[in-house]
Amino acid sequence: MSQFFQIHPDNPQQRLIKQAAQIIHGGGIVALPTDSCYALVCHLDDKSAVERLRRIRGIDEKHHLTLLCRDLSEIGVYARVDNRQFRLLKAATPGPFTFILEATKCVPRRLSHPSRKTIGLRVPENAIVQALLEELQQPLLGTTLILPGDEDMPLTDADDIRDKLEKQIELIVDGGACSLEPTTVIDLSGNEAELVRQGRGDAAVFGL
Repeated sequence: MSQFFQIHPDNPQQRLIKQAAQIIHGGGIVALPTDSCYALVCHLDDKSAVERLRRIRGIDEKHHLTLLCRDLSEIGVYARVDNRQFRLLKAATPGPFTFILEATKCVPRRLSHPSRKTIGLRVPENAIVQALLEELQQPLLGTTLILPGDEDMPLTDADDIRDKLEKQIELIVDGGACSLEPTTVIDLSGNEAELVRQGRGDAAVFGL
């Protein structure tokens, strides 16, 4: 059965953030709010948790999972970023964007796209996520909380998530209702920025 934490969206209780971090370190999967919709997250290096996360979402290894990072400098550890890409990233972070970039060797090979060696990365503008990332001192691995059969309709209410997932994940964080829109996905791995998915972020900042 899941634990259920009510965490203040603007001033997260550090005691609960520490407990959430311990659950993640112990191999737990957590549902938590972001600046787009709710996400499922787990520890970057926990292979069994990552496999379980993929099963819950009904996705295979070709579906990009996303590294939730504290800031641009952390993105630079896990992705190759040139000056052009850095300028684009700086214009849109933190915010509701996911970026596809070439992964560095710091990313376990099983997490990058099997043929393209790319990874999704983002810097969320959400106080709960940022507090948890600060406590962990490393990125979280995550994916939008859309269940199999729900197509593009993400879960955005903590009580609904509890009804559907409380026997499958270890923690649900209630940080208030989220947007119905997922992140806007921008592929920056090629010579030109490419819009992969229009979501909450305005792609006009990339000229798209």
